[in-house]
Amino acid sequence: MSLTEAQARVYMFDINGLLEASRADLLDFQKPYAHQHAPTRDFVAAIESVKPTTIIGVSTIGGAFNQKVIEAMARINERPVILALSNPTEHAECTPEQAYTWSKGKAIYAAGVQFEPVHYDGQTFLPGQANNFYIFPAVGMAIFATEAKRVTDEMFIEAGAGGSGSGCRRSCSNRVFCTRYSRTSLRPKSRQLHEWRTCLRLGLARVPRPTDMVAFIREHVYKPEYNNEALRVGAAA
Repeated sequence: MSLTEAQARVYMFDINGLLEASRADLLDFQKPYAHQHAPTRDFVAAIESVKPTTIIGVSTIGGAFNQKVIEAMARINERPVILALSNPTEHAECTPEQAYTWSKGKAIYAAGVQFEPVHYDGQTFLPGQANNFYIFPAVGMAIFATEAKRVTDEMFIEAGAGGSGSGCRRSCSNRVFCTRYSRTSLRPKSRQLHEWRTCLRLGLARVPRPTDMVAFIREHVYKPEYNNEALRVGAAA
């Protein structure tokens, strides 16, 4: 879809309520998301009207996604996606236990940190972790290993959503398989995300293209391990 079409699908809500076209307090970067809509400061009313499939919390206000919010999302969605991303933990808009309980097990949940599994109604739910853990380490490793000349938008776009060629198969979004949704998980296995070729494909690397990409990346992975001889020498000293 076009940029305008994509922006039309995103609604935003701040301390003064829903971003909508009649508001005079909006900054330039907010205006593309200020759609024609009646003014409202009621988040639940906005949900009932807009009918979002996903809500993303970056408010740093613990409890902003209260029971009425989660219940509204569950009423209008078979599988509402609840992303309570504010850190630290006490600032999360809701806990996974609240999301699963208030939605009666329908919610797909992720937070800015990794929560423990939640047991509800005879099922075990696996809260997801939705933060830079899945992108920055891989991008950082690629930059370090290839001695990249510069960091580009395409690196992050391909890491997160996939692009053309081999990068698409290695992107974060393509590591989330439909079978995992039955376990309410939004996250792939992190060990699968170390294969990174975009720097080389874009001609940004300042090292020769390695014959064995996997071995090349593994050579640059830091491992906090010490051999026994080094430990003995240290103890003797």
